[in-house]
Amino acid sequence: MDVHRSRFVQYPVRPITAIAFTRSSDEKLPKGFPQPTLRLAIGRDNGQIEIWNPLGGKWVQETVFPGASSKSIDGLVWTREPDETNFDGEPVLGQHRLFSIASSPDVTEWDLEKGATKKKSTGNFSEAWCFAAQPRQLPGGKEELRSQDLVAGCGDGSIVLLSTADNDLQFRRFLARVSGKKAKCMSITYQTRDRVVAGFADSNIRIFDTRNGSILRTMSLGAGVPPAPKTKFVWKVKCLPNGDIVSGDSNGDVVFWDGRSYSLTQRIKGHDSDCIDIVTSEDGQTIFTGSLDGRLAVYHHLTNPAGRKSWAKAHHRRTHTKSEVKAMASYDSKHMSVVVSGGGDLAPVVTPLREYGKEYIRTLPHLPQQPPVTSARQARLLVSWAENSISIWKIARTQTLDYTPEAEPPRKLVAKIALNTKQTIRCAAISDDGKVLAAATDAEIKAFQLRKRPDSEVLVPRKLDVPSALSSEGARSLRFSPDSKWLAIVKLDNEVHIARTAAVPDKPKHVQILGRTVELERRHRKLASLDAFRSYDQSITRLTFSSDSSVLAAGDVSGHLDTWVLEGNEDPTAPAFDVTADDARGGDSDNDSSSDSSDDEDDELVVYYGQHWAQNPAAHLLPKLDSTPLVLSFRPTLNHARSNDLVNGNPGVHSTRQNPHAHSHELPKGPYKLWVMTAKHQMYEFDVLAGRLTDWSRNNPTSALPEDFNKVRDRVIDAVWDVSAQRERIWLYGFNWLFMLNASADLPSKKRRQSTSGGAADLQTPKRVKTSGAGSKRTAADRDGLPGRVLRVENGSQMDVDLDSQQQQTRPESSEVDQDDLDDEESELRLTRVKSTDDQADSGVVASKEKPWWLTFKYRPILGVVPLEDSSVSSTEEDRVLEVVIVERPMWDILEGAKNGK
Repeated sequence: MDVHRSRFVQYPVRPITAIAFTRSSDEKLPKGFPQPTLRLAIGRDNGQIEIWNPLGGKWVQETVFPGASSKSIDGLVWTREPDETNFDGEPVLGQHRLFSIASSPDVTEWDLEKGATKKKSTGNFSEAWCFAAQPRQLPGGKEELRSQDLVAGCGDGSIVLLSTADNDLQFRRFLARVSGKKAKCMSITYQTRDRVVAGFADSNIRIFDTRNGSILRTMSLGAGVPPAPKTKFVWKVKCLPNGDIVSGDSNGDVVFWDGRSYSLTQRIKGHDSDCIDIVTSEDGQTIFTGSLDGRLAVYHHLTNPAGRKSWAKAHHRRTHTKSEVKAMASYDSKHMSVVVSGGGDLAPVVTPLREYGKEYIRTLPHLPQQPPVTSARQARLLVSWAENSISIWKIARTQTLDYTPEAEPPRKLVAKIALNTKQTIRCAAISDDGKVLAAATDAEIKAFQLRKRPDSEVLVPRKLDVPSALSSEGARSLRFSPDSKWLAIVKLDNEVHIARTAAVPDKPKHVQILGRTVELERRHRKLASLDAFRSYDQSITRLTFSSDSSVLAAGDVSGHLDTWVLEGNEDPTAPAFDVTADDARGGDSDNDSSSDSSDDEDDELVVYYGQHWAQNPAAHLLPKLDSTPLVLSFRPTLNHARSNDLVNGNPGVHSTRQNPHAHSHELPKGPYKLWVMTAKHQMYEFDVLAGRLTDWSRNNPTSALPEDFNKVRDRVIDAVWDVSAQRERIWLYGFNWLFMLNASADLPSKKRRQSTSGGAADLQTPKRVKTSGAGSKRTAADRDGLPGRVLRVENGSQMDVDLDSQQQQTRPESSEVDQDDLDDEESELRLTRVKSTDDQADSGVVASKEKPWWLTFKYRPILGVVPLEDSSVSSTEEDRVLEVVIVERPMWDILEGAKNGK
């Protein structure tokens, strides 16, 4: 594989300003109600919101809401509607809702399905500086379950109460107005459902009764100690499960208050700088605080021998080395116990809560899960997008990358397009021939034809007309087919549409998008009543075409797959598009009486040049995946493997008086193998037209993956295929790793590895110990400050002894075998050259022995990997070499760009 290492692509990553879990611990639910899926929202100072799924410590970024403005997300809050019971007596979980503030005089609710703004609060109040959600009403009481209210603290000292009842967001009333020059409300939280605790910039904490708006108590922190200001900012107030109150202020003090008498019980000098945020464990016995100097401090509630209870600072550590801690959130339950913090160093940091000191701290990827880069493979163009601009680079061919004075530059910026909008570009796509570029925001879709100037490599964009059904609406995903004839569009409401590109009849060099698009129907599925993210889980996250552009597949957050096929053969003499009645509609057994659409367009079939898209007849046989698919890619086939291309038009299909719009229903010739890897790193390959697993997938389950790959913590981002007459490989990549898997033969399973080694009892390795959701378990030597390994010299020979493994002799052994020792004995598959085009001497890797897989951590952090082709060089299928561009974004470069505002 030929590799171009790219570090010239600018992709800004902004500081983290807000973090919120859907809940802080397991909820008390009635019998029969399961715990809702846990998710984490992370807000950044450019208005972007990321939705993460912890997945028991696997941590995958599911989607990103780009935001409608450049305002910073200053706060995030989740609520959940009351649970219900349907007519059949089955429990129905209430749906989650997400709210944010952005230093503006309103509170914003987000549409989780569309990833866009849903509504803004009513009311005439000043900018909201902080807000909180009312605790959920416990089930089992006599009162009717109500929605959670929101309370917001404003910059002018007023406290505002908002109602979320009836799936709305309405201003109820002003709870209080605190006058004074420094009466800014800096922090707020609920103590009970009817009492609110608010911290102000005048060194005071006030307790309010939400039923009548009265001030129950005012608690003063006192004057600041010189040289600190006289008045303190109460940056954070937090209520413990027993009702006690904890506050953090601008002096770095952590102050504890009695929850009944509201008297000061203890003051601890927690930090040398401002104490910004506070989180607590489920039982209220452990507290974490974050400060302006990037330190996290831990406090425990202890009982001395005399029986007196008090708080003590146990430990502190600078987890954010280059910035302050701006936001923190905690989740503490039986199976998971973590604190997530973020700040100006861009990356979320996961710290173990219950197992603090026993597990390592883990830093999550700061780059998006869906790469904002793509390529025009045949035109050798690299496309990247950020904010409202698109950059297009021309990548030089491999043989011209030398050091002679006449050498062609390795890359050249050939076009830069800035959209005239304040919206952030959500997705973009370019055709493989490099002629058409499409980009979408939350509000519109734009398309351009790219034409090269005669005297240079510069590309000149020409705006194309987009069908009116799509131009005025945004999109969450765009994808061109490999033959550059089809553009698949996923709208914000997760409708899938197909548009056809073609040459203008009287101007062959001009490209147009035909004026009629078609909506591809997704399979009807009954919404799960025990899902608190019903609409969000239907959000499509992955979209891909087969190599011959005849099959389209999509995967959503819940793990469902939808597939469509292109029926018929292209007939250049047929009309560009023809609208006829869909005689196949109505036969879908999955549709029930709930489908009440009366649109005439639903009964129409659009035929493009004798071809039309239809739902895959075997789509109902494809199972639901265990989690959201992160890799969705068809295994490419060689050019001579398809017989469809040999047919010109649709012989045997003729229009008659009774059937004036005759069209072919011939399915494409298979097989079409869809390779999938989920968020849990489960591996599948489906024969799409047959609706079953392929033989390779049945012979190579996930358990056949090498142990080295299973140890990789960061999730896979995407994949690139390397297929020729001699090999079939898939290259997977993540945030900091690149992995090759040979898919042309069976992988060495555990049984095969043991039989190959003739019994591998001495090669068994222990399974990874389950953790609380942060990093791996710390070794005994690391915890005790002793060396973990020693070098023993005996009879002139050296031996490396692992002391930790000797201390873990009592741990149950696994039946897994050390892959590295056994790979040396196998000789079925060969890893050919892996060559990089940069100037490093160790970039060429040639395997001296045959291996079925290969893993490297050389490239990091990876923004994306895109393939290229060299059409100017005549190569056969046997000697064709995969060529890719690995786009890296080093942290030092991103931080430098963040300082300069880039």
